[in-house]
This record gives sequence, C-alpha cells and structure tokens, in this order.
Amino acid sequence: MKSLIKSACAATVVALFTFAPMHAQAALFEDDDARREILKLRKQVEEINTRIDSRIANSIESINARIENKADKTSSLNLTGEIEKLRDEIAALRGQVEIINNELSNAQRRQKDFYTDLDQRLRKLEPQVMTIDGKEVNVEQTEQKTFDAALALFKSGSYPAADQAFNSFLQRYPESGYAAQAHYWLGNTYFAQRDCTKAIPAYQIVVTRFPLSQKAADALLNMASCQLELKDKIGARDSLDALIKKYPASTAATMGKERLAELK
Repeated sequence: MKSLIKSACAATVVALFTFAPMHAQAALFEDDDARREILKLRKQVEEINTRIDSRIANSIESINARIENKADKTSSLNLTGEIEKLRDEIAALRGQVEIINNELSNAQRRQKDFYTDLDQRLRKLEPQVMTIDGKEVNVEQTEQKTFDAALALFKSGSYPAADQAFNSFLQRYPESGYAAQAHYWLGNTYFAQRDCTKAIPAYQIVVTRFPLSQKAADALLNMASCQLELKDKIGARDSLDALIKKYPASTAATMGKERLAELK
C-alpha cells in the first residue's frame, strides 16, 4: 500500500519538475517546439489521471477483498483506515494535477503573448511602403530615422553636421527612395556654407539621375544661383533655360523666368 502511494506521488513530482524549467524557458522556444512541449505536458497530465483512476480502482478492490477474507475486526478497521488514507493521498495528487493544469494554461497564455509581442516588434522593423516623389518605395525604419535626423540638423542651422549626416546617409543607403532628396539637401548644406563648388555637383546629381523628382526643379534653380555666385552667367542662363523648359508648371520655373529676365 505504501509503495503504491509513493509511486503515485513520485509520478506527480516528476511531472512538476518536468514542467518547472519548461515554463521558465517557454519564450526561448521556436513556435513548433513550444507547441510540442505543451502537448507533452498535456499527455503527462492525462497519464497521471489515468494512473490515479486505475490505482484507485485496483487498490480499493484489493482492500475490499482483504476485508472480506479477514474476520478480525481490528484488521478490518486498519484496512478501512488505509482506504481513507489512500483517498486523501489521491485527493492530494489530483490537487497537484490541477496545479499543473493551471500552470499549463498560464504557459499557453504567455506563449501567445510572447509571439504577439514578437510579431509586433518584427513588423516595426520591417520596411514600410511609402510614397516619395510620386513613387511607392520600401523604407527601413533606421533609414527613415537617419534621413530625418540629417534634415533636422540642416533646419537647425547645423550645416557642417548636416553635411556629414547626408553624406553618411548616401553612403549607407545609395539606392534609397530618399536619395534624390538627400542629394538636394546636401547641395543646400554646401550652399548655406557658401561652398558653391560642392553645391553645384550635388544639385547636378538630382537633375541628371532623378529628373522626375519633385526636387529637380528646385535643384536647377539653386544651381543657377550658385553659378551666379561664381560669376558664371552663361552657366546660370543654361540652368534657368533648362528649368523653364523641363518644368514649366513649377513654382521654381516662375522664379527662374524672373531671374532670367534680370540677366538679359
């Protein structure tokens, strides 16, 4: 009888120790591994319940047989006491199984919460589809932040820092959807520092490589201003003529016409 109770208790203890490290590490499992671990726990609980039911039936049947074969009342009372003790032990085992079931439910909930949170985090890191210069492009989160940080430096008047930031951005993301704007604002950082020899090539890249960019017209206008700064009136006229011809409906073209008239 004692060995029976010890065996049942041992089975429950094994189940508890099997579960303890599992729920502490559930967040580290791959999705399939976690599901397999949960199914394994469920199977263990079912096996414990089956063993308990079987042992209750067998033990009670055995004890009853012994009672029937013994005429001694003292022995009968002892056996009855053992039955009650067995029932108490079985009740305790069922309580432990209930604890395992509760822990299993908590593990499943934590697993669900973990993968929901992981999915949300991954979505934030995935490239976002954005419309830039009339085109839909994929933009990484760090790419967006790097560009915005460089532009913020320019707008704050930190032109040398903005110069470095835009150059760094273009080295890191040469094919970015923001490339045209990055070259344009890089030209502006040079222009703001009165360095037209560097500003003009930056504007020229916008005009030649990104003629459909919304910044192309402004790049031509600013390039003409730089050329005038360098006393290159012929170059300035050519830039203004190209501006008016290529982008006649733009605001920059309207301003270009006024400047062209002043040059004649």
